Amino acid sequence: MAIITSVPSPAAAETRAARPGLLHEIRTFWQLFFVAAFDPYRPEQHYMRGPGPACRAKDNGRD
Repeated sequence: MAIITSVPSPAAAETRAARPGLLHEIRTFWQLFFVAAFDPYRPEQHYMRGPGPACRAKDNGRD
């Protein structure tokens, strides 16, 4: 039977120290919020809203 023990390595301690803190999480949240809130692309403004003037002109000629 084998016994497995865990010994923290120096690399694990460095990783723990380099882990982002609360300020980093808050900064990331606000960055993502501003990107989503003030994104200039609005797809609903690009959808077709009905027939255009060429279609209306064609329909008017039939009457």
